[in-house]
Order: sequence, then structure tokens, then C-alpha cells
Amino acid sequence: QVQLVESGGGLVQPGGSLRLSCAASGSISSIYTMGWYRQAAGKQRELVAAITSGRSTNYADSVKGRFTISRDNAKNTVYLQMNSRKPEDTAVYYCNAEIVSGHDMLIRYYWGQGTQVTVSS
Repeated sequence: QVQLVESGGGLVQPGGSLRLSCAASGSISSIYTMGWYRQAAGKQRELVAAITSGRSTNYADSVKGRFTISRDNAKNTVYLQMNSRKPEDTAVYYCNAEIVSGHDMLIRYYWGQGTQVTVSS
């Protein structure tokens, strides 16, 4: 059983900073790409940022220069540092990971439960 547990969401003022964390646990052989998605009210879920096991990164145009994704492979954890927050960044943020099961060596995609991030004064 593999789980992704997110933390770090909350309320932040415009221009402020926040860091999200997502830790994977369970029967894990290896983790390939990890990423963050978000879903605002009434909108589709969209990719925010992704990072490969080799630490290559990809960002949505709307967050380039403001958000930074990183990972700690020893801790099976991915982070999203969010700076210069804007009201339009308000959404539920979800962690996603491509994980090779330590049980059957199959690759599956897992999602976290989501964490609310609100940008408001």
C-alpha cells in the first residue's frame, strides 16, 4: 500500500510565500516523476510543476519564476516553494507520483488527498 501525504497548505496574503510538502510511504521500490497539480473552484485540474528522478523540472507558464519544485529522494518527498503568491493561485493542490511498487514492481500513479491553499488579504 502506497500513500502520498501532503502538508503545508493554508492562508497566505498576496505576495507571501508558502511551502508544500508531499511524502510518499509504503512499499516503494523507486519513484520516477513527482509533481504538483491544482484545481480551482469550477476549473479543471492543471499541472503546476513536475520533477523527474534526475531532477529535471517543468513548470506551468503561470508559475514560472515564482514557484520552485524540488525533491529529496532519500525521504521520498517532493516540495513546492511558492513565492509572490497571487489570488489566482487559490486552489486545492494535489501531489502526484509515478511509483514502482516494492510488492509487484509495477508502475502506478498515485495522488495525495489535496491541500487547500488560499491567497487573500
